[in-house]
Amino acid sequence: MLVAPQANASPTFELKSAALTLVAVVLKTTDLAALAQELEARFADAPGLFDQDPVAIDLSFVRDAADAIDFDALITLLRAHKMLPIAVKAGSAPQMEAALAAGLTEAHANAPAPRASAPTAAAPVLDVPAPPRATVIVDKPLRSGQRVYAKGADLIVLAVVSFGAEVIADGNIHVYAPLRGRALAGALGDTAARIFTTCMEPQLLSIAGIYRTTETELPAAVLGKPAQVRLVGEKLVVEALNH
Repeated sequence: MLVAPQANASPTFELKSAALTLVAVVLKTTDLAALAQELEARFADAPGLFDQDPVAIDLSFVRDAADAIDFDALITLLRAHKMLPIAVKAGSAPQMEAALAAGLTEAHANAPAPRASAPTAAAPVLDVPAPPRATVIVDKPLRSGQRVYAKGADLIVLAVVSFGAEVIADGNIHVYAPLRGRALAGALGDTAARIFTTCMEPQLLSIAGIYRTTETELPAAVLGKPAQVRLVGEKLVVEALNH
């Protein structure tokens, strides 16, 4: 027996368009063993960086590679670092076929532009300019073993970051107090991110995965003084703020 829906019944769901911003994992090798080593080296000091964040795999650099990609193994590898691969883009026809067979969906190269006050041209779905970052403010001292991650944001700390504490941000890090622990800015690869502090005494510095530890002693011009850290090519530069 068919039951007609009530005329005034509320719908149980709606379908709406949604624009999602995904982190893109740009694959530059088909050697998954080498990739595993680099992922471990880059994120071993920041195990909380990803929290089942959805990601898309960008194959533009390896689309002409002779070796096939084991997508099942690649997905397992990324999930081991708490990433959730959901899409793939820019691969060759065989690569895309294998990726879809592994359960990934295709991230199309172009998508409608986000709504704006004036018409804009279509932009790649994974490469739209990011909106202005939010800011996370911490006004209490961070003790050894404590960690703060400003996800998708800049981080401002108004108290000491003690030895053994860790501050992480996808954007810039500002510490208006002694920085004695570990500071990792540009955690998702933003090479323009910087670290600022009024007292540079760090245990570890990192921008976009490029590290410097206390094994490399800081010069007297910046040690214990107001300073900033920026990335120049593949090198971290630590320089005084009073010049």
